[in-house]
Formats: sequence, structure tokens, C-alpha cells
Amino acid sequence: MLKHAPKTTSVTGGAADVPVDCKNCGAYQLCMSLWLKTGDSSLLERVVKKKQVFKRGELLYHMGQQVDYMYVIRGGSVKTSVSTEDGQVQVIGFHEEGELLGLNAIESRQYSCEARAMRVTSVCEVSMERFEELAGRDPAIQHEVLKIMSAEIRLSHELLLLLGKHNAEERLAIFLLRLSQQFARRNCSPTEFNLSMSRSDIGNHLGVAEETVCRILARFQDDGIISSECRHIKLNDMKRLQQIAHLRPIEQT
Repeated sequence: MLKHAPKTTSVTGGAADVPVDCKNCGAYQLCMSLWLKTGDSSLLERVVKKKQVFKRGELLYHMGQQVDYMYVIRGGSVKTSVSTEDGQVQVIGFHEEGELLGLNAIESRQYSCEARAMRVTSVCEVSMERFEELAGRDPAIQHEVLKIMSAEIRLSHELLLLLGKHNAEERLAIFLLRLSQQFARRNCSPTEFNLSMSRSDIGNHLGVAEETVCRILARFQDDGIISSECRHIKLNDMKRLQQIAHLRPIEQT
């Protein structure tokens, strides 16, 4: 039996299990910039309309829906996906605590994808209209938005490279290493964590079959590279994962 990591982001209960401390949120600097100059913390209350909790499988918004709000994930996790006219679905991202959803809909005023909670998820609803009004006159907010959009563009480029230039084993190794980075940035264990997403969603995101994901994870476990029990993953050999992914160790710092 694996021992649990010192800190993970797993949520198994109700809303009371979801973190609520703003200072531990990845979007804290963005929120702080709303009132830092004036010291008026009540400004946040005029921008953040309300806090909501979504159950596993519930939609935050659907593709093509008119944009009224952006969403800051306070706790939990969300997957985003797009659908074709013939009903095919492509998972385009997995999002965790502190991430901002809906920013890419500013131009079209419609959500360009579907967002669905993968587990009990708490969000802050941010008024798009109020946010744009404040951002238009505050360089600090503009700077934070540019940082977020830059990161989204970088991740999109990385996904294109991942799908176009790597085989299935390399894709999964890179995926695990990227998750490790994300957990490290949230001060969680970078080597032991719970997967919010299903094997099917991982396969869809990486462009491989679910059976292939399961087979490669089993091979990684047989080789001692990882330990896996249900959705709990422990990365035992980061160096070997980096070798499989053809990434330099410095890229994982």
C-alpha cells in the first residue's frame, strides 16, 4: 500500500473539503492587484460576484455560451474540451487551483470550449464587465493578464509539439513531468499526487487510446519508474522519466 503524499489536492468530500484561503490561491496576485494601490479590499467584492461549488461532472459553462463571467478555481479541478459538429470531443486542458478560466473569450464574447468539474470544485465568479473596466485603467492588472495569456499560449504550443513530434510513451512521460511541475508550484509534493482525470481523458488529451495509457503506465510501474494505485501516482525515477521524454533535468526545476 502506498503512503499518501504530504500534501495533495485530492477532494473526496463536499464543499467543506475545498480550500478557501485566498493567499494559497494561484490567482492571488491577480486579485491583489485589484486593490493594492488603494488598499480597498472591498473592491474584490464588486468584481467577484459570488463563489460557487460544482459537483463532479457539472458544467461551469458550455461551448458557445455568452460570456458573463470568468472563473478562478479556488479548489478542485476542471477539464476543458471542444466538440465537433459530428459529436467528437477533444480534451484540450486540465486546470487546477489558482487557474483562471474564460479569459480567452474576451474577444468573441463566447466561451470557446466546455468546462466541466472533474471533482468537487470551488470557484470565484469574476464579472467580465467589471474586470475589463478595471483592467482598462490599471497597468498592474493588465500585466497579470498578459502573464496568464502568455502562459496559455506557451501551453498550447507545447501541446501541439507533444502531439506532433512524440510517440505515446514520450507523451505520457512528458504529461507526468508537467503534472509534477504544477504540483511543485502549488507547494505540493512533486513526486506523489492524485490524478484528477481519468485514463480515458488522459488518452484523449494526448491523442492515444485509453488502453495505451493503461499499458504504458503498467510498463512504467513494472520498470520501477512509477508506483500506481488507482489514481494515486508516485514518481520513483524522475531521471528516467526525463530520459524517456527527452527533456533536460533543468526543465523540471
